[in-house]
Amino acid sequence: MASNRPVPEAPFIPAQREPETFGYGSYQAEEGPWEEWNPTEESVAPVRGRHRVAKQRGGFARSSTVLGVGVMAAVGAGGMASANTGKPPVSLSLPDLPSVGSLFGDDSADHSADHQPAEAATATLSTVGVTTAAGEDGADAGEALRNRIMAQAEQQQGQAESKATAAAVAAAEKQSADAAAQAEKEAAAKAAAAKEKAEAAAEKKAEEERLAKLAEQYTLPTSSYTITSTFGQAGGMWSSGHHTGLDFAAPTGTLIKAVHSGTITEAGWAGSYGYRTILTLDDGTELWFCHQSSISVSVGQKVTTGEVIGRVGATGNVTGPHVHMEVHPGGQPTGIDPMAWLRDKGLTP
Repeated sequence: MASNRPVPEAPFIPAQREPETFGYGSYQAEEGPWEEWNPTEESVAPVRGRHRVAKQRGGFARSSTVLGVGVMAAVGAGGMASANTGKPPVSLSLPDLPSVGSLFGDDSADHSADHQPAEAATATLSTVGVTTAAGEDGADAGEALRNRIMAQAEQQQGQAESKATAAAVAAAEKQSADAAAQAEKEAAAKAAAAKEKAEAAAEKKAEEERLAKLAEQYTLPTSSYTITSTFGQAGGMWSSGHHTGLDFAAPTGTLIKAVHSGTITEAGWAGSYGYRTILTLDDGTELWFCHQSSISVSVGQKVTTGEVIGRVGATGNVTGPHVHMEVHPGGQPTGIDPMAWLRDKGLTP
């Protein structure tokens, strides 16, 4: 392959250039003028096979490479942010960089001048890709996490307050129910006590009314008397060893009255009892009146309450004038306490 002959050197003439307004405001001395480059056999590699284009040394190739690297870095950073945060990738917009115009400028521009804006573009694009995507996504993720934590805390606090309120309401209801039950129990007890008291009062009143009616039907055997001996009193004066009746001491001749209406079943002398009168009531109870000085009735005679049947005396085994009264229910030989029987009839000896 033939080689070109060297070209005669051209005289050095400083180039006259118009100052560029894009990128720099004035002419830069380090940008030229440049010598005309004439390729030779030593500077041009032989072409083998298919045609190859020699690597250009202009600023456009290097700037394009730097721009591609910056775009790849920005896109890679955006992808990493999207992969880390799980959110859709953020759209990128290329900023208006000062070195963009130099990409389409003259090939005779200085490589150092093209290299500096390309690095700035790379740094700017990488910063935009990483900072914008990662920063905004991180801030959004942090804010979302914070909001979720605050929402969960508020929900848990609300649940705790609801449980506390429910427990307080349940305790208040239980306390109210217990108080109501206690009040009801106390009211029932008071009502039962009042009822019992009222029943007792009613029974007492009924008994008083009954005794009043009986008192109208019964009477004491004599008046102006003194109780000298009671039922069951022990002593040698009585043949049985104890007193079998109730003694009403009164002056001789004091009237003896029928305690209740009935029939005279005996009237006469009875040994140690002296003159005795037996009054049998309708229920079969026998009333004995002993030691009389005289008898005013006869056997078979019917008498009414308060009718005179005899007089007080001192006949039989006595120490002084009195009427000895005995009560024999059903006519049985053994008598009962006359004091209790008279009180049961509403009388108070």
